Amino acid sequence: MGEIMEGLQQIISSVKKDELPESEIIKVYEKSLFKEKDTSIIIIKAENEKYLLAVGNDHLFQDLNGEEYGNDAKLCPLTHENRLVLNEYFDFTKPRAFGQNETTIGLGDRLGLATPGHVEAVRTSKMRPVFAQQSIRELDLTNRKMEDVIDSAAYSVIQAGYTDGYGADGDHLKEESDIKHELELGISMLTLDCSDYIRNDVDLDNHGEVEAAYQPFNQEIKQYYEDKYLGKSYQIEHNDLVFDKHELMKVVVVYHKAIEYMVYIYKTYIEPLDRDIDFEISIDETMTITTPFDHFFVSKELYDQDVQVTSLAPRFCGEFQKGIDYIGDIAQFEQELEVHANIADYFKYKLSIHSGSDKLSVFPLISEKTHKRFHLKTAGTNWLEAVRLIAIHEPNLYRNIHQYALDHFAETQKYYHITPNIEDIKPIEQLTETQYQSYLEDDNARQLLHVSYGLLLTVKNENGHYIFKDDIYAILEKYEDEYAELLKNHIGKHLELLNFNSK
Repeated sequence: MGEIMEGLQQIISSVKKDELPESEIIKVYEKSLFKEKDTSIIIIKAENEKYLLAVGNDHLFQDLNGEEYGNDAKLCPLTHENRLVLNEYFDFTKPRAFGQNETTIGLGDRLGLATPGHVEAVRTSKMRPVFAQQSIRELDLTNRKMEDVIDSAAYSVIQAGYTDGYGADGDHLKEESDIKHELELGISMLTLDCSDYIRNDVDLDNHGEVEAAYQPFNQEIKQYYEDKYLGKSYQIEHNDLVFDKHELMKVVVVYHKAIEYMVYIYKTYIEPLDRDIDFEISIDETMTITTPFDHFFVSKELYDQDVQVTSLAPRFCGEFQKGIDYIGDIAQFEQELEVHANIADYFKYKLSIHSGSDKLSVFPLISEKTHKRFHLKTAGTNWLEAVRLIAIHEPNLYRNIHQYALDHFAETQKYYHITPNIEDIKPIEQLTETQYQSYLEDDNARQLLHVSYGLLLTVKNENGHYIFKDDIYAILEKYEDEYAELLKNHIGKHLELLNFNSK
């Protein structure tokens, strides 16, 4: 640390006195101190801007781009290019795959500021984190790129001194162009969203309609499936799966095209890679609940075509809506979860639970029935903790955010399936400023605020200036330690109920 502090003093003494504020303006993140041969690095913050301070004289020092002070001190911006340099010297800064047997949690960070808090939540846990997780929808709504998401995660693990490894998930990718691009960026997990290939336009309770949809398949395809499944019995733990003709027709109609796409993506983009990657299949974005026949059929076809699946996300019974607890019959969920977990075990992959944040009532069941072998995706709940921080420290800003979200609810609701009762949200003028954070305990208000993040972070006034974004980031930077503590406690509650709160 001594040489770093000398380098820091060297920089300070090189800067003109009138360029420095009168008060202390440099924050040193001591956990971020790392050394590679003769170069030491550490992250500092000056005037609300973070930098990487490098002190040394070897290859790492030379490769980093920044402003030099003397012969051996360099102040480097936290750019994408510098992140790629650090990847070459510090392996823990690169996203990594965790495989089929490590329990993982996706911790989507829509602001690029949440990872330090996420680190503190998982630091003493056996849960493996996927810190960089964003869907194309989330990227579009926040005007970010996946490069930004991975950059933020990489610099944050340095800042927090976290060397146990993290994943980067290209979440709910559909298009080949996006898949190819994000794989080139180095994502370690690909969640393939097959919803565009899963049929939702057939009434599966109508035998005639199912048969009419099945008949156009060519005879070779029909013969393949009928020879393979009809008259066969598959035993999954205590459950026997026997496909009758109608059940088989249903799964073929709904999933045949999707399976073709899954296999194509795997064979074209995943199999040729010279590195490990976690390949997740998402079949949860559908209108109907995933039955055991659906789940088994999809998995069996992938297994028989040598597609190596790391995790699979079915659509469960009940409602996994954003930012609130599970809605539905917990006894039914428990029964069906056990069957899905058994199928996942049969094919040796993890069960994935999407929209998993805040499902506190079913977390113990998820841990128990999967034998702690699962992947849980969270995202919006971290944004909501940011909103909580704003409600605590900047009530006037919160009030404006709250009202804007209410006024534009219809515009934002189209992006997510949620069912809040807006009329039940207590008018904000009836609350005192100290009570604003109570909205974060109300399901209706949570969902309102959840779906509004994209609009709030991108809306501009007539002069082209952000109405909320700059103020939001300023508050989160000012109270970054408190934001990290809120996230540590909130995600920590998730881990505790999942029985993963300590190693």
